[in-house]
Amino acid sequence: MGVGEASGGGGASLGDLTVVAEEFGRSIAPIPLVDHQVAARALAVFDQSRADVTDGETIASLALRPATDAVWRLVPAGSVAGLVIGLDGDELVAVESAPPLSGPRNHAAQPLADRSTTGTRKVLAGGAAAHAAFDRALNEWKTLTASALVGVGNQALQIALDYVRTRIQFGRPIGAFQAVQQSLADLPILVDGGRLLAHKAAWAGDNEAAGIKGQVDVDDNDNTDFAVLAGMAFVFNADGAAHATDRALHFHGGYGFAEEYDIQLFYRRARGWALVYDDPARECGRLADAMFGPRESVA
Repeated sequence: MGVGEASGGGGASLGDLTVVAEEFGRSIAPIPLVDHQVAARALAVFDQSRADVTDGETIASLALRPATDAVWRLVPAGSVAGLVIGLDGDELVAVESAPPLSGPRNHAAQPLADRSTTGTRKVLAGGAAAHAAFDRALNEWKTLTASALVGVGNQALQIALDYVRTRIQFGRPIGAFQAVQQSLADLPILVDGGRLLAHKAAWAGDNEAAGIKGQVDVDDNDNTDFAVLAGMAFVFNADGAAHATDRALHFHGGYGFAEEYDIQLFYRRARGWALVYDDPARECGRLADAMFGPRESVA
């Protein structure tokens, strides 16, 4: 979908893909959509698109962290991906190998797995070009994951509204109680604000791909830099989805933890998806460095 038409894809922009990613998050579909799209687009940058990847016959994924001792740790979709793209030293490589089809248990039931950098190996770029291409792919992953988290939060809000309108207590729906109404009233701000931020990040990403460089002007609140906006969208929507699913689960009472109710799935996905990359607190630190300059060491 996100690969150019000349390479057999649909030619969708990053802005187009954010719309799809939100719907993906709304249904918490059990497929590695974001990981595959980002990896397929990374191949296309170097004119290395493959028909089996574009058609979805081979699942591809992006290793979010550089390799250590020839191993990429906890690769998204690593347990099912036949092709992994990532940094190995100063090289951006695409490694094809048989997926392990197993991985560590995790909060979001994601198909994570460690993957070796050995296999059928193709070097896509080296040096500064490799790091720049990797950073670009990582920012696309953050942007699309942010959009998926918008979908998670939005659907959690809808589930909560449906429940409080039908759950009867003391002779009336619990949604009639002011405390419940107040606790749900601020959630649309998180969802809608997060959507706008994710779309702005995608807009900046499409501009960057077209050669239009963004800027960071903190004094005038004029941020159009793709990397900064991608990080902002990621941490804001990670927090917003966690907050929305927490409220929704809370108003289900004990039912919220029961497997018969879908809200527990959204509650776990909201936290697990955000943690695949790193602790959001560290991402906030990286974002602050990008906006205000590196932190000074304290003697």
